[in-house]
Amino acid sequence: HQDVPFEQVVERLNPPRRLEHTPLFQVMFAWQSHDQGQLMLPGLQIEPVQMAADRSKFDLELGLSEAGETIEGALGYTTDLFDEATIKRYRGYLLALLRAMVLQTEVPVTQVDLMSPAERTLLLQTWNGTAVPYPADLCLHQLFEAQVRRTPEATALVCGEETLSYTLLNARANSVAHRLIERGVRPDDRVAICVERSFTMVEGLLGILKAGGAYVPLDPAYPSERLGSILSDAQPSLLLCDAAGRAVLGKAADRYEVLALDQADPSMVQAVHDPDPAVLGLTSRHLAYIIYTSGSTGTPKGVMVEHQQIVNSTAVRLDYYPATSSVLASFSIGFDVAVGTMAFTLLTGAALIIPPGDMGRDPDSFARLIERHEIGAWFVNSSSIYSAALESGAYRLRSLRWVALGGEVIPSNIFQKLVSFGEGKRSIHNEYGPTEATVWSTVVRLSADHPGNGIGRPIANARLYLLDGYGQPVPLGAVGELYIGGDGVARGYLNRPDLTSER
Repeated sequence: HQDVPFEQVVERLNPPRRLEHTPLFQVMFAWQSHDQGQLMLPGLQIEPVQMAADRSKFDLELGLSEAGETIEGALGYTTDLFDEATIKRYRGYLLALLRAMVLQTEVPVTQVDLMSPAERTLLLQTWNGTAVPYPADLCLHQLFEAQVRRTPEATALVCGEETLSYTLLNARANSVAHRLIERGVRPDDRVAICVERSFTMVEGLLGILKAGGAYVPLDPAYPSERLGSILSDAQPSLLLCDAAGRAVLGKAADRYEVLALDQADPSMVQAVHDPDPAVLGLTSRHLAYIIYTSGSTGTPKGVMVEHQQIVNSTAVRLDYYPATSSVLASFSIGFDVAVGTMAFTLLTGAALIIPPGDMGRDPDSFARLIERHEIGAWFVNSSSIYSAALESGAYRLRSLRWVALGGEVIPSNIFQKLVSFGEGKRSIHNEYGPTEATVWSTVVRLSADHPGNGIGRPIANARLYLLDGYGQPVPLGAVGELYIGGDGVARGYLNRPDLTSER
């Protein structure tokens, strides 16, 4: 049907119309295989003139034709969608493919390397040149202990009407640590903790780290079946609970040695000195925590994160975000952002504001808490939660200096609301990163000039690669699967060496 006018086809099919695209198709390839021939007229010398097209009818169009023993062509494009540099890259890809058709006849088209050496260097090295130094040989709790020495009397925790100084928090965490050490906890031992949001939660987490154990967080708000499944897979050597945790775990807790954090141990002398990692045989390559994530399968998988990885993640955050007097801890203990929030706050001498266990997790409750304590920063896992908090009263959030969102595509209506509230007064950032890469891998600062659907650039010491199905980098602007490398990549999955090897 090559003689049927295109306009007639469009008229008969009547496809949906969009101003930014031509109907039916947007990319056209035209091939003419005939020779132009030579026109002879008496008394005239005739030469063909190539007319430059000043307008493209389609988003992208390529026309090729034979001219003697050569092939000539032109590439047209819509300037609203493409720039000249992009089209030149496309031309390079086409030439690389044509060369491969002649010189690499046995190579499948899908495996032809289209990129130039300069583009490969840009994607693999230049944009991944993120290396910066950090205290890779220290454990997370050692950095906290250093902060205690710098700001011993500063407020570390706030929960309801109660406050706790850095000195007292460290002493209580040390008490937990020595109780664990007495019960035989050693580096890389798994210690589960199931407690409500409270001082006890932070004391328990720090105490496990100080004892050399890897904490396995269990949120009492989770269904009992999920908590039981995590315990069954993790097989912790010890289980730390408060009353709420013991109640939700029920009989599942009976299979483990339980240490009640909300009950004083009269046989234990309060030991306030910091446990010595060298004596414990503890290094930064031992586990700090194991967090379970369902992923795409729905089956909980335990991600094993070492001290070095969370120290790197936190050190990068300390460089990226400005210090503030207080940070809101609105996350469940079962998320890795909880440890990221806790670490950032307690390594800057700020106060971690913990919503009481009986307080709701709704946006209005968070907004009232921010207003009451004049909180300066908020790590929030959803833009919709932040947007709803704004709707409950933007004046309540006026103390915020910056907000970090949890790496999601932000709907346009919410995006405009967030940007307008933050413009000139507070910065809003969108973080992205799976649990397997330790809290975050990329970040972007949102603004009216930057859309809310991108994940930004790699953070320090992180490397990003877009690869095809054969594990090869895709050209700039092409679709591929995201691979994350660098110092934030976790050790692997607990009890899943097959999945660890695959990843």
